Amino acid sequence: QVQLVESGGGLVQAGGSLRLSCAASGRTFSRYAMGWFRQAPGKEREFVAAILWSGGRTYYGDSVKGRFTISTDNPKNTVYLQMNSLKPEDTAVYYCAAPAAPKAVTIVHPAAYDYWGQGTQVTVSS
Repeated sequence: QVQLVESGGGLVQAGGSLRLSCAASGRTFSRYAMGWFRQAPGKEREFVAAILWSGGRTYYGDSVKGRFTISTDNPKNTVYLQMNSLKPEDTAVYYCAAPAAPKAVTIVHPAAYDYWGQGTQVTVSS
């Protein structure tokens, strides 16, 4: 079983910054990729960013490109999401996710992931 524990959410004014962390552990942790998704009330879960553990290739949703940065600390099995220039529309519960193994599904789709964290609330005030 894989455990994903997020931290770093909170309340911030528009234009501000937050950094989310997601610590991964577990004997079946594959270290293939990690992703961040978010879900606002009444909306579908939205892809935010993903990164491959090997090589560090990154992927971003269109709404966060140029403002958010995903990175990893490999020895700590931790992935970060640095969020800058936050907007009220970034308000959501943010989830980190990990696949058990690579799938024939694009890494930007929730179906590519098997394990999910509990979520952390990010609220951006105007």
